[in-house]
Amino acid sequence: MTGQEANIPSDRAAPVHSRIDAIDFARGAALVAMAIYHFTWDLEFFGYAEPGLSQQGGWKIFARSIASTFLVLVGISLVLASAKGIRWAGFGKRFVQIAAAAALITVATWYATPGRFIFFGILHQIALASLIGLAFLRLPAIVNLAAGFAVIAAPHFARAELFAHPALWWIGLAPADPVSNDYVPVFPWTGAVLIGIAAGQLMLHHGVFGRISPFRTPKLAAPVNFCGRHGLAFYLLHQPVLIGCLWLFAQIWPASPAIPEIGFIRACEQNCVAVNSEIDCSAYCACVLDGIDRAGRLDDVLTGRSDDALEGELTKIAGQCQATAGQ
Repeated sequence: MTGQEANIPSDRAAPVHSRIDAIDFARGAALVAMAIYHFTWDLEFFGYAEPGLSQQGGWKIFARSIASTFLVLVGISLVLASAKGIRWAGFGKRFVQIAAAAALITVATWYATPGRFIFFGILHQIALASLIGLAFLRLPAIVNLAAGFAVIAAPHFARAELFAHPALWWIGLAPADPVSNDYVPVFPWTGAVLIGIAAGQLMLHHGVFGRISPFRTPKLAAPVNFCGRHGLAFYLLHQPVLIGCLWLFAQIWPASPAIPEIGFIRACEQNCVAVNSEIDCSAYCACVLDGIDRAGRLDDVLTGRSDDALEGELTKIAGQCQATAGQ
């Protein structure tokens, strides 16, 4: 979502065009992948997919891969844009646009999903990491690479109660991650930007940008390139469009209301976010549902039947799942 710079100076580089198609395509492909992931989340929200699907297994890895790709590209683009020195006017304009969009996302999600609103998501990370990245642009690539891996590793050994206050959640070093639909804090995610800066420096030094700049993607890739060139607009618009289309679809073919597990998950998540800020409520509720099912008491819970033995089992399952989801 940061700009590219023309005429990259390098004795080894071929002439560079105003934009590099390969980078536009990579950014556009990441945006399309993000839309696919968000569509899966939307299907869950409307009851067409299994609750918690987007937070598990391959989907979770898919989401993290998309975020990592975005942030590495931010680092590469910072190197491109500053190859002849930082153009403060252009940088400032892009920064204000991204920061304003991040604020808009926060306000919109506060009203739409207050229990899981986005207070520091991918746009917030891109805005802050772009500022942080400026301090690393003139450091050697090997230093930036080492710094990037250190930032990624930090949450594994530097978490502390000091960072548990909500005002410090954006740092990412609280003992447990807060609940949010999109949480991309400084640690570990700024590490991907620093790795991108190191990669961009190496590519610049070895003339890679000059060699790939004449390359033109096939015409079939034009829509993907267009998305890559207008990444911020795509990011802001894709979810309203997807949700709007699913809402219209649901008016004609609504999800089956005869799936009580979905109702259980939604009720559980609503109760969870109201009292627990330190656990992943989606993971917690999916764990509770699975535990009840394995205990053979799912029908009793879903039909409202209860007894002392069931209450004891529920308390035990809830305690186990809370510990797991809070890790």
